Amino acid sequence: MDFSAPAEETPVAIEMTTSEKVVDLLNNAAITPSDEKLDVLKQVQELIINKDPSLLDNFLDEMIAFQTDKSIEVRKFVIGFIEEACKRDNELLLRLIANLNMLLKDESVNVVKKAILTLTQLYRVTLQWLVQSKAVSEMQEACWDMVTQMKEDVLVLLDSENDGVRTHATKFTESLIITLSPRTSQSDVPKRQEGDISLDKVPKDHPYIHYDALCEEGKAALDKLLKFMVHPAISSINLTTGLGALATIARQRPMFMSKVIQSYETLHANLPPTLAKSQVSSVRKNLKLHLVAVLKHPCSVDFHSQISTLLLDLGMPQSEITRATPAVREPRKRPRAEQYTESKKVKMETNLMEDDDDKEEPAPLSASKPAAVPAAQSAIDLTAEFLRPLLNPDNVANLVLISMVYLPDVMPASFQATYTPVESAGTDAQIKHLARLMATQMTAAGIGPGLEECKARPEVKEEDAGKDALIKSKLPRGQAISVVGVYEKSAAPVVTKKLPEPILPSAQTKLSGASGRKKVFRLADVIQPFPVAQLEEVTSKTVKRILHSEKAIALTGMSHVRIKLLSRLVTQFNGTMKDELMAYVLEDIRMRSDLAFSLLYQEYNTYLSQFPTGLLDSYDHCLFTLLSGLQEKPEQRDGLFTKLVLDAPIITDTALEVIRRYCEDESRVHLGMSTLTELIIKRPSRQFQYLHVLLDLSSHEVEKVRSGALTFLKELYQRDQLRDYIEKFALNYMQLLVHLNPPSLLFGADKDTEVAAPWTEDTVRQCLFLYLSLLPLNHKLVHELAAVYTEAIADIKRNVLRAIELPIRAMGMNSPELLLLVENCPKGAETLVTRCLHMLTDKVPPSPELVERVRDLYHKRVPDVRFLIPVINGLEKHEVIQALPKLIKLNPVVVKEVFNRLLGTQHSEGSSSVSPLTPGDLLVALHNIDSTKCDMKSIIKATNLCFGEKNVYTSEVLAVVMQQLMEQNHLPMLLMRTVIQSLTMYPRLCPFVMNILSRLITKQVWKYPKVWEGFVKCCQRTKPQSFSVLLQLPAAQLESIFERNPEMREPLLFHVRSFMPNQQAHIPASIMAVLEANKTAEPPHEEPMDMKEEEPVAVLDSPVRGGTPTLEEEVTGHADEVEPMEQSNPIRLEEADPSTPHLEATRSEEVLSPEAEQRENPPEELQPEPTEEPPHQEEPDKDDDGTAARPVAASGSEEME
Repeated sequence: MDFSAPAEETPVAIEMTTSEKVVDLLNNAAITPSDEKLDVLKQVQELIINKDPSLLDNFLDEMIAFQTDKSIEVRKFVIGFIEEACKRDNELLLRLIANLNMLLKDESVNVVKKAILTLTQLYRVTLQWLVQSKAVSEMQEACWDMVTQMKEDVLVLLDSENDGVRTHATKFTESLIITLSPRTSQSDVPKRQEGDISLDKVPKDHPYIHYDALCEEGKAALDKLLKFMVHPAISSINLTTGLGALATIARQRPMFMSKVIQSYETLHANLPPTLAKSQVSSVRKNLKLHLVAVLKHPCSVDFHSQISTLLLDLGMPQSEITRATPAVREPRKRPRAEQYTESKKVKMETNLMEDDDDKEEPAPLSASKPAAVPAAQSAIDLTAEFLRPLLNPDNVANLVLISMVYLPDVMPASFQATYTPVESAGTDAQIKHLARLMATQMTAAGIGPGLEECKARPEVKEEDAGKDALIKSKLPRGQAISVVGVYEKSAAPVVTKKLPEPILPSAQTKLSGASGRKKVFRLADVIQPFPVAQLEEVTSKTVKRILHSEKAIALTGMSHVRIKLLSRLVTQFNGTMKDELMAYVLEDIRMRSDLAFSLLYQEYNTYLSQFPTGLLDSYDHCLFTLLSGLQEKPEQRDGLFTKLVLDAPIITDTALEVIRRYCEDESRVHLGMSTLTELIIKRPSRQFQYLHVLLDLSSHEVEKVRSGALTFLKELYQRDQLRDYIEKFALNYMQLLVHLNPPSLLFGADKDTEVAAPWTEDTVRQCLFLYLSLLPLNHKLVHELAAVYTEAIADIKRNVLRAIELPIRAMGMNSPELLLLVENCPKGAETLVTRCLHMLTDKVPPSPELVERVRDLYHKRVPDVRFLIPVINGLEKHEVIQALPKLIKLNPVVVKEVFNRLLGTQHSEGSSSVSPLTPGDLLVALHNIDSTKCDMKSIIKATNLCFGEKNVYTSEVLAVVMQQLMEQNHLPMLLMRTVIQSLTMYPRLCPFVMNILSRLITKQVWKYPKVWEGFVKCCQRTKPQSFSVLLQLPAAQLESIFERNPEMREPLLFHVRSFMPNQQAHIPASIMAVLEANKTAEPPHEEPMDMKEEEPVAVLDSPVRGGTPTLEEEVTGHADEVEPMEQSNPIRLEEADPSTPHLEATRSEEVLSPEAEQRENPPEELQPEPTEEPPHQEEPDKDDDGTAARPVAASGSEEME
C-alpha cells in the first residue's frame, strides 16, 4: 500500500510539469535576450514535439508568434520548428504553410535560405500526404496551391543576386526534379531516401494531383536548371552545386541521363570566363568526380564513349576509366526487369506524353464526385464491375503463374520500397479494390468494356463529361479561366474556404462565371458559315496568333503541342501560310529548330501517305529553304546545319546542291565537307551519289576547297566499301591525260568531248590531284601512272614530272611497288623512272635495294647511263669509272649534277652519303679516259668543273693528283694542262711543280708531244724559277725550246753567268754552246714570279636558254632554274701588292694566266691529235700601255683548253 500510491500519482505530476514548464519557458522567451531566447525555444520544441506531441496543437500559435522577432536566428528557428511540426503532424500544413510563405519573402538572406531548405522537405511531405489521402478537401487543395506557388517562387530565385540563395535554390530544384519524375528499377536511390515520394507513387486517377501536370513541371524544372548551369556569369559555388545536382539526377532518374551528359559536355567546353584559375581547377575536379559516379551507373552504357572522352580530357588515365566502367551484362538484364516490374505504367506514361486525347479525362472525375456525375465514371466502374466476378481464386492463381515467367531475377528497388503485405487478401473489399485498379489501368490503356460502352454513347454526353473533366483538371492550376470558367458546377463548394489570404486568389478563380453554359449553346445556334475569303483570312490570322504566341505557350510547358499543331496546319493549307512559317523559322532558326524539324517531318509524312503517287516537291522546297536560309546566316558553331542534313529523311538533288555550295564556300569548307562525309557514311543507300559530289570537289580550282576535299577523301579511302569507287574515279581522271586535247569534262561540260584548247599545267594537275593524294596510301597505283605517261604527249610529261615529287617522296625508296617499277621500267617511261630516282635520292643516299634494281636495269634492259646518276654514290668505284666517259658527254647541267653527287656538294643541308670516288680519284679518272671513248673537249669541260670546286680541290688534293698522274707509266695528255691550272689556282705550288718538271725530264717528256708542249709552256710561265729545270734538259731539247721561244735564251744565259765559277763548271759544254749560240749585248731584267694565291680557275657558264626546258632537264630537276656549271669571271691574279709596279703585275699575270694567251693563239698543242706538231706560239697582244689584254671568259663549247 505504501508503494502503490506514489506510482499512481507520478504520471499526473509529469504531465502537469511538462505543460507548466512549456508555459514558463514561453513566458521567459518573450522577455529574454536573443541568445538566451533561442535556447529557451529549443527546449520548448523538444518538449512539445519529441517528448509530448499532444501539446503541439496547444502551443502552436505561441511558437509561431516568434516569426516576427527581430533576431534572424530566432526567425530561422521558427522555420525549423515549422518543418519538424509538419513532419510530426501533416495536418498542421494547413495552418503553417502560409507562415512559411511569409518567411520565404523575409528581408534577411539567411532566413530565406533556411525557408528554401524547409520547403525542400515539406514539398515532398505535402505531396505524399495528399497522395495518401483518399479524398482531398478544399483546404488541402488550397494548401497544395500555396505549395505550388512557393515552388515557383523558389525557382525564380535561381536568378537571385545572392550566391547562397542561388545555391539553396539549386538544391531545391534537384529535389523537385527527383520528386516529380518516376523512379525506375534502375534508379540509384540512397537508402535514406528510399521512402521519399516520387512520381511513380502518384496514382494517375487521383482526384486532384495530376500525374501529367507534375511530370511536365519536373521537366520544366530540369530545363531551368540546365539553363542556369550554362549562364556565363555563374559562380564557382553555384557551378559546383549544380554539377552535383545533375549527377544525382542522372543516377536517380536515368531517363534524364542524356541531357545531363550533354550539359556536362557543354560545361567542359565552355567554362564561365569569370572563374579564377583555382576555381577552374576545382570545377574540373568536381566534374571528373561526378562523371565517374555517372559512369558507374548501369544505364550509362550508351554514353560510355562520351563520358570516357570527357574523362580523358580531364586528365583521368584510361586504366582508371576502364576500372570504373560497369560490366556490359548488367544493363542488358535491367531493362527487362524494369519492363515488367513497372507493369503497364511506363507504357501509359508514353501514351499520355505523346497524345493529347481525352482517354484519361474520365479517371479524375470518377474519383472526385461519383454521385454527381455518374456518366463520366462509368468507363472505370463498368470495367471494374465486369472484372469483379472474374477475380475468383482460380483465375487469380493463373494470372500469378503467368506473371511469374516475366518476373526479373532481382527484386526492383522501387518494388522493394513500396511493397507492403496484403493483410485483407481474399476479402470482398480487397477484391473490389483489385478490380478497380485493373479497370483504371485498362481504361488508361484504351481497352475494356466500360470504355467501349462510353464511346458508344451520344456525343453531347461525351462532350459534357470531357469538358467537366477538363474543368476539374485545369482549375486547380489556375489555367484556362477565360475559356472554361463559365461553368458553375465547381464554383459553389469553394466559397466556404477558410484559408489565409495567400490562397484566396486560387479560390476566387473558381468563382468566375456563373451562367456561361447557356450562353455557349445560344451562340452555337446563331453561328453561320464563313465565306471562303473570310475563312481563309481567319485561318491565316489564327495560325499567325499561334505562331507569335511562342513565349506565352512556353511558360505553360505546352510548346510541343504548339509545334505539332503548326506543322500539321501548315502542311494541310499550303499557300502563303507555309512561306510565312518558313520566314518565321529562319528569323531565329536556332531557337526554332524544333519547329523546323517538325515541319520537315510532317512534309515527308504527307509524301509517304500519298506514296507511290505522291511528289516530293513540297518536302524538297521545305528542305531547300531551310538549308539555304542557314547558308545565309553567319558562322555556325552549334552543328544545326549538320543536324538538319543528317536528320532529314531524304536528301533531294536540290538539297545536295546546297550542300555542295557549302563545301565551295571558303569560310565553311570544313563544315560542308564534314557534313557531306557523315552523309556518305550514314546513308549507304545513296552514298555513291554523295561521294561523287566530294570527288568532283577534289579537282576544284580553289585550293582551300580542293585540299579539304582531298583530306576527307583520304579518310574515306580507308573504308573498304568506298575504296574501289574512289580509286576508279582517280584513275579515270588520270586517263584523260592520254587525249591530245583536254576533254570538255574538265571545263564543267556534262559530256566527255575534246576541246580545241591545249593542255596547260593547271588542266594537267586537275587530272592528277586525287590520284597523287591516293598514291602514298596505295603504292600499287604507281604502275598506272607509268602506263599513262608512256602514252602522253611531251607537254603533259613535263607537267607530270613536276607534279609527282611530293607523293614519290612520301612513298620512299623502300616501297616494294616503286622498286618493282624500276625493275620493270616500261618502254617510254625511262624519264619518269629517272625523275623518281632523282627525287628519292636528292636528300638521302640510295638504299642498297634501289641501287641493285637500277644496276640490273642498266646492265640487262636499258643501257641508259642517266639511270645511274641518282644512285651513283651507291655504285662501286670501278662501275663509276667505267661510266664516266658516257656521263661527261651528257648535258652540262646533268654533268654538273653528277659531279655534285660524287663530290658531295649537291645538298645544302648536307648528306651522309659516301662517294665511291674521292675528289682526287675523280680527277685522275678523268685524265685516264680513253680519247677513243670520249672526245677531248668533253674531258676538258669535266676537268674544268672539278677545278671550279675550290673548296673540294685544295692545293693538297691537286698535289696528290699531279703526283699520281706523273707516276703513271704513260703520261696523260692533259697532265701539263692540269699542272698549269693548279699552279694558276695555287701559286705556292711552284716548288712542287718544279719538282714535277724535273721528274718529267727523267721520264723523257719530249717523247710525248702534247705533254712536251705543255712542259715548255709551263717553263716559260714559271721563269726564272724554271731556269734550273731547263738546265737539266739535254742540249737538243733545250735548243728545241729556244727555237720555239727565242726570248728565253738571253734570260737563261744571264742566269748561268750569275753563277759562281765553280758552279758554272758543272754546266755541260753542249748546254753552254746552245746558250751562247746567239749572244745579245745586254740581258733583259727578269722579275721573280709572284707567288701570291690566284683566284680559282675560270669555269664557263652554261648558256642561258629561254623557252621550254627539255625532258632531260625535267628529269634532273633543273627545268625551272639551271645552275651555272662554270664561272663567268675570267682568270685573274689576286690584287697585287701596292708597292709592285703596274707593269710588273701585268707581266706576272701574263705568266700565270694561260687563258689569255690561249684566247689569242688557240692551243693546238692540246688537241687530241698526238702526232700533229704545234705551230710557234706567239706572245699575247698588248694594249697601248704595254700590259697584256684581260682575257674574256669563254662560254659554251669554246671554253679554255
